[in-house]
Amino acid sequence: MLAKAPLRGADEVIVDLEDAVAPSAKDEARGTVVAALREPQWDGARASVRVNAPRTPWCHSDIVAMASAARGADSIIVPKVESRGDLEFVDRLLDGAEAAGQTGRPPLRVQALIETAAGIARLDEIAGASPRLDALILGYADLSASLGRPAGARAELDSWRAIQDAILVAARTHDLAAVDGPYLGIKVDEGFTAAAERARDMGFDGKWAIHPAQVAALNELFTPSDEDVERARAVIDALAAAERKGGAGAVALDGQMLDEAVRVAALRVLARAGADA
Repeated sequence: MLAKAPLRGADEVIVDLEDAVAPSAKDEARGTVVAALREPQWDGARASVRVNAPRTPWCHSDIVAMASAARGADSIIVPKVESRGDLEFVDRLLDGAEAAGQTGRPPLRVQALIETAAGIARLDEIAGASPRLDALILGYADLSASLGRPAGARAELDSWRAIQDAILVAARTHDLAAVDGPYLGIKVDEGFTAAAERARDMGFDGKWAIHPAQVAALNELFTPSDEDVERARAVIDALAAAERKGGAGAVALDGQMLDEAVRVAALRVLARAGADA
């Protein structure tokens, strides 16, 4: 599975040392992952490793191993983040491990997985806790258990809207990516499509796939169309032309008034498409 993962077409591959590994196999799995990420098929692939949560017996060892590897993950995903202190702990441990390892690699980035009621309650402090932090991720399975909600297909899509909005606001406030967690089913069915479209339309930057069969569908859903890219460039060009002619704050394009807020949205479309302005 580790050998095939970087060939599946995902923007980012997440290797899991937490829920996917039994307690008795944690040390063996950690060594397996460090060795696997050195293999040539991982060259050019964006890899993240979900370490075990702070306050578990394995968290220190996971983080030190990832930070000390000469080749490996681009970031670590910290599960069950509940406070600023969790990420400050991770920062200090990474600083020390990287200084000791002297690998010559760029510093590891961090993503925070929000999957408890405490984490939701402290979103703003978490989002501003670390200069290494790149993303907030909504973790549905553990959060369902924390809140006492049904998980999987039985969960009502609308019941998550307030929490999705809270994640988005915290991420945008601190210039982080907002990533929707996986649909808790392995098929590309009506429920999966509805959940993915909801996340895209709300403004999430991406969504986790729980099964390789979902990767192509998510890539298609979250990649702006050629028409979207063309429209975004037209918006940016129209506003730039207006500024050159005298700095108008708003301008019309095809019957729509454009302003700075529309330009920001257009830039986000181009970033998601991997296109130049």
